[in-house]
Amino acid sequence: MKLRTWLLLSYFLVMILPLVTAYFLFAWVNAYYQDQKVAEYIHTRTELQDIVSVLDDPDLYQPDRARPQVEQIISPQISIVLYNRDGIILYTSDPALNSSPYTLSKELLYKDLFALKQGYRAYTYKAPVHDGNDLVGFFEVHLARNEWVSGVADRSWLTAGLFVVAFGLIYLLVACFVHRKLNRRLNRLMKQMTAFARGEEIVEMPVDNDEIGALTKHFYAMRRQIESAREKIAKEQQEKEYMIATISHDLKTPLTSIRAYAESLASEQELSTKERNEYRKIIVEKAKYMKQMLDDLLMYTLLQSPQYAMEIVEVEGSEFFEMLVSDYEALCAEKNVSLHVHCDVSGNVRVNPKQMVRVADNLMSNAISHTQPGDQIWLAAVSEDRSLPRGLFPFVKEQFSFDMPDSVFLIVQNEGEGIAQEEAGRVFDPLYQVDQARSKKNARGTGLGLSITQQIIDKHGGDVRILSKEGLGTCIVCRIPKTDKEGEDREIR
Repeated sequence: MKLRTWLLLSYFLVMILPLVTAYFLFAWVNAYYQDQKVAEYIHTRTELQDIVSVLDDPDLYQPDRARPQVEQIISPQISIVLYNRDGIILYTSDPALNSSPYTLSKELLYKDLFALKQGYRAYTYKAPVHDGNDLVGFFEVHLARNEWVSGVADRSWLTAGLFVVAFGLIYLLVACFVHRKLNRRLNRLMKQMTAFARGEEIVEMPVDNDEIGALTKHFYAMRRQIESAREKIAKEQQEKEYMIATISHDLKTPLTSIRAYAESLASEQELSTKERNEYRKIIVEKAKYMKQMLDDLLMYTLLQSPQYAMEIVEVEGSEFFEMLVSDYEALCAEKNVSLHVHCDVSGNVRVNPKQMVRVADNLMSNAISHTQPGDQIWLAAVSEDRSLPRGLFPFVKEQFSFDMPDSVFLIVQNEGEGIAQEEAGRVFDPLYQVDQARSKKNARGTGLGLSITQQIIDKHGGDVRILSKEGLGTCIVCRIPKTDKEGEDREIR
């Protein structure tokens, strides 16, 4: 039940239940009064018959007569008034009426004769008295209802007390439900928020399907997002610290070499022409390696920045990828590696040409560095509707589906030792190299190439997949979405 509905229902119950309670109490008291009234009326009628038998004596209505039998009837509960036929009081047990002459008018004298009138404090009965056919007077009897009045007062206090108790119980019941439904849950949520702010562990509790439950769910979701963001930031910070430490170490080595060879060239010692040329060559190679490392670090930092915008333009697929996969024969021939190139792309593709060249360079540089002389490398670019290049490893076709519409696949495959399955998922981590010792010794790369490649492809809306089998080789497949429609240039962040 929604909280608003529950509150409205609670307010309704608080308003209606006291009224219902008061009604039932009134009905209960009224039923009791009716029962008592019947019993009292019968008792009063019986008592009145005895009184009437005494007052129905005509001699009592003669002036200046003693009335001892009337005096015997009078009590604190019974009062009697005797009138002559003209309405003049002959006798009364009420001292207030005795102090002054009192005459009842004819209209009042003859009103309600023979009727037992029930008042709140007394019953009243009035009747005429005859002497034969002559009217000699009237008598009026008042029978006090002291027990009734006392019972009514007691019942009234009892009813008021029961109503107060019932109202108090209703209030406590509603207050208990409100505390359980609102206060306790809000206090628990506030404590969890405070604990989260202090960095303490929070155990998620089951939530109801209402407004507070929705608020609690949002808080739990926000907490998970913040914790995930904290973990991501901590991981990125750790990666940055590791990257800085690793690059600082990697830069220190070529700098030491450059300094040593530069000092040797500047020293007074005799060096042969061959030695001088070799030293100069080493200095240039180390400088190029440092430049490559700094370029990769700059590109990796730019790709990590949310403010970096990559311009995407639409190019003709066949022409662009034909250019992209060319001009790597010389690098492969330098290491005595056979290169097989295949390009079959149709339609237009949205790419950043400069960054795609970087992707191809990174992949080919990585493949060449992990391919032994005499082995082979395959470089291909194909559309989803074209034939795949010959020579793909069988496990590549088994593990990867090229049946993806509107896509172009950039494939780089090399023979070699391959990568263990547990390490295949880590090759895209920055500065991670499968063979750390050999990589550092040969100084072939910075360890950022594949990470940069993955980020560039991600910004193109594609994905990168590495497939490898130990003892056979490795294949990296980059999928880039393409378009067959004209589009405007745009930027991707």
